[in-house]
Amino acid sequence: MSEPQPGPDALENALPHEFDHTHSNVSGGWLRAATFGAMDGLVTNTSLIAGVGGAGVDAHTVILSGVAGLVAGAFSMALGEFASVSTANEQIEAEVKVETRSQARYPEAEQAELVDTFTAMGMSAATAETAAAEVHNDSARAVNIHLTHELGVNPSEKPSPLVAAGSSFLMFCVGAVIPLIPYLLGFESLVAGLTVGGIGLLIVGAIAASFTAKSKVRGALRQLAFGVIAVAATYLVGALIGVGIPG
Repeated sequence: MSEPQPGPDALENALPHEFDHTHSNVSGGWLRAATFGAMDGLVTNTSLIAGVGGAGVDAHTVILSGVAGLVAGAFSMALGEFASVSTANEQIEAEVKVETRSQARYPEAEQAELVDTFTAMGMSAATAETAAAEVHNDSARAVNIHLTHELGVNPSEKPSPLVAAGSSFLMFCVGAVIPLIPYLLGFESLVAGLTVGGIGLLIVGAIAASFTAKSKVRGALRQLAFGVIAVAATYLVGALIGVGIPG
């Protein structure tokens, strides 16, 4: 059965090809923060319980350590994301001021620079001159166009620090609680906690890969491999320290 075709009104008001495909929002900041938060939460807490469990402590201590790691890590991630995105946005705003001043002082040179940019993109000289002149009729638009081509960022589409921080906080909590599930359900087994953590790494890796149209299997296995390295190293440290602690 063929897919239903859009009506004439939808086609008339749509951008070219908007009716048959769309693009993901890659500038909102939430996806990177959410993915990083979930993966960091999983790796951090799975490694944490591996290290603590490897030292031979009881299940209550493992749970206490895991919950403490969840809370501390979630706030650390959120604050870090907020500061990072805010700083990046402030840097963009500073570049906007630089470009605005330059266009006010040297409007002809800036317009000529845009002509060169358009020509390098494949426009004829005449078309590039016309297009640059029209762009520079609106100073704010001219600033955006210059920075988009010169720096690869659009000042009007800056990510939200709050969205990034919230996504990171929430997904870190989700990732960090996964390896604790067996303990919270009463199964005092380090193997069970690490197994559930490994399954979580596979799932998060596959979900992250789905946003990039990459192989879900490869993404899942890659994330599991990274996690195994961190868990093994932490477990070894915990085991070595545990051996040296008097019983």
